[in-house]
Amino acid sequence: MTSTPPLSAAIPGILRRAAAPAAGIVHLGLGNFHRAHQAAYTDAAVAANGGDWGIIGVASRSATIPDAMHAQDMLYTVVEISPEGSKFSVPRVHTDAFTAAADPGRVVRAIADAGIRIVSLTVTENGYNYTPATGSLNLQDPAIRHDLAHPRTPQTPIGQIVRGLQHRSRSHGEPVTILSCDNLADNGHHTQRLVREFASLLPPAEAAEALAFIDARTSFPSSMVDRIVPATTDHYRSLVASQRGYSDRIPVPAEPFTMWIVEDNFVAGRPAWEAGGAVFSDEVAGYEQLKVRLLNGTHSLIAYLGALTGADTIPGSISRPNIELAARSVLRNEYLPSVSVPSGVDVDAYEEQLFSRWRNTALGHRTSQVGSDGSVKLRQRIPLPALQMLDDGRTPQLLALTTAAYLACIAPLPGFDPGPQAHAMEDPARGLLAGLAAASRSGQDLARKVLGDHHLLGDELAERHEFIARTGEFIDIIHSAGPLAAIAEANTSLTHAPSLQTTRSTP
Repeated sequence: MTSTPPLSAAIPGILRRAAAPAAGIVHLGLGNFHRAHQAAYTDAAVAANGGDWGIIGVASRSATIPDAMHAQDMLYTVVEISPEGSKFSVPRVHTDAFTAAADPGRVVRAIADAGIRIVSLTVTENGYNYTPATGSLNLQDPAIRHDLAHPRTPQTPIGQIVRGLQHRSRSHGEPVTILSCDNLADNGHHTQRLVREFASLLPPAEAAEALAFIDARTSFPSSMVDRIVPATTDHYRSLVASQRGYSDRIPVPAEPFTMWIVEDNFVAGRPAWEAGGAVFSDEVAGYEQLKVRLLNGTHSLIAYLGALTGADTIPGSISRPNIELAARSVLRNEYLPSVSVPSGVDVDAYEEQLFSRWRNTALGHRTSQVGSDGSVKLRQRIPLPALQMLDDGRTPQLLALTTAAYLACIAPLPGFDPGPQAHAMEDPARGLLAGLAAASRSGQDLARKVLGDHHLLGDELAERHEFIARTGEFIDIIHSAGPLAAIAEANTSLTHAPSLQTTRSTP
């Protein structure tokens, strides 16, 4: 790689436009997903229809990506990976990039700028600083308390947005859209609720002013995003150097598949994202359910069971017949009945597409990456389908197994080693859960503490003792006989369960 020139705007043949458009978007969360998804759609939109829709990218804490982008004329390579080969593209839509932690006031000023018409977010479920059990703002979070007390240096995305909106209200009053692109159910209204909740906690006069502006001059469309985007590794840096003839510090690997379903509710205009394939729909909620439950929920089960059996990648996990059987069963029999399938969606074809994507061995999505942040992710995926089944008199075997496999990875009982992939998973609740596991006598004991006492999966499931007990039984089986034995037990229970009629409704 040392013999290749660094990526820059001077490299011939890589750019569609001579310059990036003027900024119209501030994006919070300058990670790989944004750069392979929203940025790619925006690049296509500007190429097709023009417009001042350049993106100011804001990383949360790490300066790695902003520094590299500044060194590379705000450019990077999207590497589309499939078994058939690789395709390369270089979006040119970012006008600036910086790190929020290094200059929190700059985030507020960027959001407040009159030229900014959209503030978008990919900060993961954990970045919204809410309490999963209630869905409300986590007022015990030190960062939220800091943001309420220090208006000039907000640390959280919600605090940054509200402080930026306050500045807009007090200066030019131009409208702006807040666009969540994270895997949260009804993410637009969820974000709106958290923003309004934060604003309502300000001193009375400030609160009244901020809420009036939020209600009159902002919009919060919901969206569903879908593309598998693994972490950048030296493999992809070497691939770009050998195939493209330049060195790129921050290439983004991504699968060929990409989807973006958006509610068309943009109070200050938007790019022509449909030029890149975005679909504007009033059925976003149904698409969200497909993604969060069928894709993300099943993906979690594959990741945790795979990690526990030693698989370091999702393709390696799904290649195990027992894990594929469990994945298909949870998708069809436990997640799908809770989904309002959007009109025109063929669920059978969608399922086969998912398994084809998960088998993409060229992509090598790691089980440790997919399994991270489960304490927040699973709260979005498991409770509603589980409660629906429980209310119908059935125990959700594989949803309980998902929960048990997660706990076996993140908070194993004393004497059990879940393996290196589980150890590599990151989770904000790992410390708490590990402490509970260390003090637990059995899986049953741990499940009662985590689900019943600490409401990990919400208040309602905390009262459903049959689900907690089944989760505990699966933890014990995993610890004593291994994950494949737990899968066999789940399948046996399903075989003897009453026949399940899958419903496929439309809103």
